[in-house]
Amino acid sequence: MTDLQIESAEEVASEIRASGGKATAVKIDVTDFSAIEQLAQETVSRTGRLDFIFNNAGIVIGGLVNRLAIEDWNRIVDVNLRGVINGIQATYQIMTKQGFGHIINTASMAGLIVGPGNVAYTTTKYGVVGLSKSLRAEAAQFGIRVSVLCPGVIRTPILKGGGKYGKMLIDTLPEEVGQMLEKLKPMSPNLFAEKVLKSAAKNKAIIIVPSWWKLFWWIDRLSPSLGIFLAQKRFQYWQKKLGMAQKS
Repeated sequence: MTDLQIESAEEVASEIRASGGKATAVKIDVTDFSAIEQLAQETVSRTGRLDFIFNNAGIVIGGLVNRLAIEDWNRIVDVNLRGVINGIQATYQIMTKQGFGHIINTASMAGLIVGPGNVAYTTTKYGVVGLSKSLRAEAAQFGIRVSVLCPGVIRTPILKGGGKYGKMLIDTLPEEVGQMLEKLKPMSPNLFAEKVLKSAAKNKAIIIVPSWWKLFWWIDRLSPSLGIFLAQKRFQYWQKKLGMAQKS
């Protein structure tokens, strides 16, 4: 288990060990390819194989595009997209040589539908979806599975202000954002993980949890114009509620 927030990772690893499992927590920044590559090599040296990699790290930098700085774009692309690329690059050759393995990349429903007010995040998640689908088609010849995870709203710290390393460039309090997202009935992380692992075991290409979020994906696929129109209306509603008024 890797994370910049090593205390949280170690807490979960301790719970796994206490329940009879095996787990190790390591502090890593996913934008540091050499660190990820070293960990992958050390893992294989210790265990003799590599069955899964979950490229799960991500941040949110939300707000209108005219409020973003180039540093914001660079940061979210480095973590959300390049972090996934680094994870794949560090493990793909290992899985190719052994003839098996499963790469699971966390995107978002934001990678499947229109996301005004969250354009930078949406951009990175579309990238993860495209990467995963294309790699799945290519990697099958080597016995490697690739799935992309597209969560709806899950009850994690990212719901409040984008997480520890993200930020919301809007004129409202994180608590107000959280209250709005509560209306979307966030799923508990434990139930979410259980459903995701069942879908991964079935080697599903695109994993959408909670499943009712598929409705929005179907609308966007059937009528992209309708998807954009509904997203615009939804965005106008959120602007009114959260004070995301446009500023020059």
